[in-house]
Amino acid sequence: MAGHGAPELTVDGAGARVAIVASLWHTQVMNGLVDGARKALAEAGVAEVELIRAPGSFELPLIAQGCAVAGFDAVVALGVIIRGGTPHFEYVSAAATDGLTRVALDTGVPVGFGLLTCDDEQQALDRAGLPGSREDKGREAAEAALGARQALRSLVSALD
Repeated sequence: MAGHGAPELTVDGAGARVAIVASLWHTQVMNGLVDGARKALAEAGVAEVELIRAPGSFELPLIAQGCAVAGFDAVVALGVIIRGGTPHFEYVSAAATDGLTRVALDTGVPVGFGLLTCDDEQQALDRAGLPGSREDKGREAAEAALGARQALRSLVSALD
């Protein structure tokens, strides 16, 4: 399982305004991811959380960029892409991954990567943070976004 060796982050979201951008596909998995992200953000003391739905994973980067430009302090991008019998999986996975990376680099706003790319639905369910799941990738993505925010703030403080 990919979660082995994952860090335990202690994050502080005090005063932060965070957008959760979540795909509409695979409702059960997405509900688990969103719930995990919301819980992590609440536990970190995030002041404001806004959930914005994307039609699909391909659209996550554009909406994440809109959130960054609109002044959110961090974005948590959540989606699910399940492999099928066509190359569609590879195209959408690569485009969404590259796009989310570009949003973070171009805007300087941290983007927590919660895009599940799975061979089948069971793999997605195992990572969704649902009862019986082995991992909670929604939580991990939220914590990563806040952790990156903290690191960037530390750098700015050190330069002042």
